[in-house]
Amino acid sequence: MRLSHLRDQVTALFVVLILWVIAALIVNSPLLPGPGAVAESIYKEWSQDRLLPNLLMTLQRVVISFVCAMLLGVFMGVMMGRFRTVNRILDPLLIMLLNIPALVVIILLYIWFGLVEVAAVAAVIINKMPNVAVTLREGARMFDPDLEEMAQAYKFSFKQKLFDLWWPQLFPYMMVATRGGLALIWKIVLVVELLGRSDGVGFQLHLAFQLFDVATILAYSFAFILVVQMIEWFILQPLERYATRWQKGDSRV
Repeated sequence: MRLSHLRDQVTALFVVLILWVIAALIVNSPLLPGPGAVAESIYKEWSQDRLLPNLLMTLQRVVISFVCAMLLGVFMGVMMGRFRTVNRILDPLLIMLLNIPALVVIILLYIWFGLVEVAAVAAVIINKMPNVAVTLREGARMFDPDLEEMAQAYKFSFKQKLFDLWWPQLFPYMMVATRGGLALIWKIVLVVELLGRSDGVGFQLHLAFQLFDVATILAYSFAFILVVQMIEWFILQPLERYATRWQKGDSRV
């Protein structure tokens, strides 16, 4: 991450923090706690051994759901983008999955399979997979036909086509689906936990809501937002720089 970029982000966060402090002082109510009260709540939840276990449980569900949704969505999207027959057959199903409310899917799976972990994770996967499929379908449709002809002329192997031809063209769409997926999946996971699980960040938010404990709600929210931001900084951004280094003429690994 460039120093100037980091400085801009720190400045923006500092401005938001100052505005938050001012708003909390003006309102002067437990319904809008200041940063100090939220930090105190984070420390309390950590010291009582609730914050980390619940964060890890939610993160586990996010990772499992994300990986499964990406694998299924990428396969479905690429097949629909490359083959018109497949697209005609699956398009009605895709439209239905895109428009059915996430809450309906969660409730139905809990009713059909019970309040079990499999139903919780499956509900998240079903809600995210169509978004990935739509994005990757557009990417597969944008394959350069000239490159396809070149690959046939030079008799590329399947491995060469996969890594040297298809993957570079799909990568920007993969990053869009990945970033959008993380932003969407962890929100759905919280709803799943709130409705039918006895652990995780969503369950803790449910308990805090019953007590109108806004400080604890913000504490868990900020803690998980920090986790997602760390994934962005230390996994997604380095991966993106590595995969697109050829665009800058950088031959270093």
